[in-house]
Amino acid sequence: MAFRGPKVWLWRWRRNPLKRRADMVEAWVVLGVWALTALVGSLAGWMTAGAVEGGLARERVEWRPLMARLTERAPGKAAASGTSSGDQVWAKVGWTGPDGSSHNGQVRVGPGSASGTPVMVWTDPQGRLVTKPATAAQAGLRASLVGGLAGVGAATLPFVGGRVLLGRMERRRVEQWDTDWARFDALWGRPTG
Repeated sequence: MAFRGPKVWLWRWRRNPLKRRADMVEAWVVLGVWALTALVGSLAGWMTAGAVEGGLARERVEWRPLMARLTERAPGKAAASGTSSGDQVWAKVGWTGPDGSSHNGQVRVGPGSASGTPVMVWTDPQGRLVTKPATAAQAGLRASLVGGLAGVGAATLPFVGGRVLLGRMERRRVEQWDTDWARFDALWGRPTG
């Protein structure tokens, strides 16, 4: 392992007689790209997480549980009393919406459940069948994950754009070096490349 000496902080901005203008431009581009990447990623993640959490909170307020009844016998054999197989099948249920209208749908119930068996379902304000809303803890976790994913996704745009810009600057610098070396070699009388 080679010893490289102490790390020099902010080396891109220190005075140096060998530093070219392109080096300074690159230093500022790197700083700008990192700042923009952090800003865009943070804002996108924060805004997305807030929107997801707000939507899930609205679902918790608006969606209501109500009792539905099986309209026909559920397929399959009923489990023996005292045992629970954990398997569930789809069965048709009916319920009355908040406005008094009749609704039908399908939910998962135990196999062999008799017609007329009460089943807890969740509905939206229009009486349509929905899933059970996420709890506050589940909503917080879901919002954090979606917000983090959105933040990382949004941050890739300025990061990739900065990498492309730095790559072009590097190619231009190499081309400039080639031009300078060709001029220098011509002064010394040596053939180039």
